Amino acid sequence: MRIKHYLISALILTILSCGSKDHYDLIIRNGLVYDGINEEPYISGIGINGDKIVKIGNLIEATADREIDAEGHIVSPGFIDMHAHIERIMELPTAENFLKQGVTTVLAGPDGRGPSPMGKFLDSLETFDLGINTAWLVGHNTVRRNVMQTDNRKPTEEELTSMKKAVEEAMLSGAYGISTGLKYVPGAYSDLAEVIALSEVVSEFGGIYTSHLREEGLGLIEGVKEAIVIGREADIPIILTHHKAIGKPMWGASEKTLAMVDSARALGIDVMMDQYPYTASATSLAVLIPTWARAGGNEEFRKRVEDPETRKKIHAEIMYNIEYDRGGNDLEVVQFANVSWKPDLNGRTLKDWVIERGLEPTFANGADLVIEGQLNGGASCVYHAIGEEDVKRIMQHPLAMVASDGGLVVPGNGHPHPRSYGTFPRVLGHYVREEKIISLSLALRKMTSLPAERLGLSDRGFIQEGMKADITVFDPQTVKDMGTFEDPHHYPEGIPYVVVNGKVTVSEGELTRNRAGKVLRKTK
Repeated sequence: MRIKHYLISALILTILSCGSKDHYDLIIRNGLVYDGINEEPYISGIGINGDKIVKIGNLIEATADREIDAEGHIVSPGFIDMHAHIERIMELPTAENFLKQGVTTVLAGPDGRGPSPMGKFLDSLETFDLGINTAWLVGHNTVRRNVMQTDNRKPTEEELTSMKKAVEEAMLSGAYGISTGLKYVPGAYSDLAEVIALSEVVSEFGGIYTSHLREEGLGLIEGVKEAIVIGREADIPIILTHHKAIGKPMWGASEKTLAMVDSARALGIDVMMDQYPYTASATSLAVLIPTWARAGGNEEFRKRVEDPETRKKIHAEIMYNIEYDRGGNDLEVVQFANVSWKPDLNGRTLKDWVIERGLEPTFANGADLVIEGQLNGGASCVYHAIGEEDVKRIMQHPLAMVASDGGLVVPGNGHPHPRSYGTFPRVLGHYVREEKIISLSLALRKMTSLPAERLGLSDRGFIQEGMKADITVFDPQTVKDMGTFEDPHHYPEGIPYVVVNGKVTVSEGELTRNRAGKVLRKTK
């Protein structure tokens, strides 16, 4: 009798099992999956539970709390931005302008500006509800400023030891590497030996070195050489960040810099690049001013320009930079992005300002106003001084990753570079679909698996069972950047869904209430 009841119970369980359906928190159906592993895409379902991808395959019979029909769309790993200025992340933790580009993870703290001490900063950041995942670099400029202010000299042994300890603290706290901004104060005052010494500390922890080169204009070749030497001597992987050739005299130089990268790699030096897909850069107005003139801060700069002979020298070097370097040989090249002391300049050019003053638009008059602007507190500017052919050539290199160099922005606030809204969709729409400069598969590799490999992320950058569910769904026929240099404040089109750690964060192109971003910490 007991055996009979047991057989009946077993039969019932078998019937129920055959008829049951797998259930997931989220299923993405019918999309063309570029998983970062297989060379060819495939149509498949993706089942997600919690923050992980748990099933890839036939999910026709499965059910879910929520489903996304991705028919006619690409399903990609979430984009990884290798150069993001999210210094305002505690003020704008949602990071909407990154999410709406399909970005799920950013590498922050570039150009020597990363936080220090790192541990305290990351501990604080973890208390915020973040829209995106953040990985961080310790900033050489930050570390140097904390120890030496803006002194234009070599560090003492004691000061160098203090900087090494600060870098070590950052790496122990989870930094992914170190960034330098050798064009900026105070990093510009460092020599090769100092940078190598700090990079050696990072190398011991398996970190990377990213560099805003000492020069990207007339000194570009020397700047690339210096980065390669740092990589060799410190035995550290390096990234030539936002790689470009600034100023008309240097247009075409990417042919030589890319050959240098290839030669270095052939010698065993691990060199890569990242790039934004625009013919304009964006940085401070101060980049037109010689760095020696800004040592000690704005008050010291004021004293120098009050001395007639020193001002004459500073003025001459600014004119040189306008004509041959970042200024692009035209006052219209310099476009104001954020001028707190004269907001009506936002979106206008240095030429506009000179004419407004009733002056001739000469380099000399432009240089006078650059000095005045810096004394007023400086400004953020867009510089239209990059050649399109260099942009395309760098983009075609297999080891050039996509990176925005964009900041956290709010619609209507200032006049930012459109890269803050449109970097990733611009690559996909303009350079892949319209210009056919690179293939879709190569573009996605530059946005996903290649950055993940560079950072050593073992659980992101691919669509694979067991990986974190960072996923971007976009329409390859309509994805497009909408912001322009004249009118930058527009979110892109053609990216209806973004999933961060299993949570649908962008749905039908609009932000949801989900905030699932994590602070990522590197472990050795």
